[in-house]
Amino acid sequence: MANRVENPVMIPIGSASPEATHHLQTIIRRRAYELYEQRGRKEGHAVDDWLCAEAEILRTRLRKAKAAAAAR
Repeated sequence: MANRVENPVMIPIGSASPEATHHLQTIIRRRAYELYEQRGRKEGHAVDDWLCAEAEILRTRLRKAKAAAAAR
């Protein structure tokens, strides 16, 4: 089963500090590795894994930010 990215969430370049960017990349990298392991460590899907992990993480962060803004 191939992972496909639907409705990716985009963050403007330069909108985060280098530390925040590094932290986000670390979280995405870990999730991408989890996806790789779930597929049985089959090679050739690194970009798909990264894009799926990135979209998943950013959607979650966006959802949380919207919920926090609505609660104010």
